[in-house]
Parts: sequence; structure tokens; C-alpha cells
Amino acid sequence: MSRPDQEAILDRVLEPITDCLTPDVAAKLVALRADDQIQARVDELAEKANEGTLSKEERTEYDRYRDAFHFVTILQAKARELLSKQPTS
Repeated sequence: MSRPDQEAILDRVLEPITDCLTPDVAAKLVALRADDQIQARVDELAEKANEGTLSKEERTEYDRYRDAFHFVTILQAKARELLSKQPTS
């Protein structure tokens, strides 16, 4: 049996949560964006990562942001899926 990858694990763990979503909550999840301050910090860290100049602490911080965004991205994908199954008026 092969080991599931991180995305498959998150997908399976989040399934019960996404089963609880209403269309209204799903639409709000889809619309979520990082605030300006967080986005600016992530952009700064990403630039330093591309230049190879991140400190150890910055690498840890950047990885945590990426993990959090990955989590939100999966939730948003599940919310989009739910919304795509909704009947249109």
C-alpha cells in the first residue's frame, strides 16, 4: 500500500468539515484573501527565498505561511466544488 501524499491526507481529513458547509459559508470561503499586511510579508519572504537569502527563522515563517495557505486553498477548492453542484436560479 502506498503512502498518501499531504494533499490526499488533508483532503480526507477535511471531508467531514466540508460536508457541513452551507452555500453561503462556501461562498465566503471562496472569497477569502490574505490581508494586505500578511500578503506583503509573504511577498517579501518569497522574494528572499527566490534570492536564496532567507534566514533560518524566515524559512520557518515562510513555510508556516505556505502550509496555512495550502490548507485554505484545499478548503476553497472543496467550497467551489460544493457551489458548482448547487442549482442555479
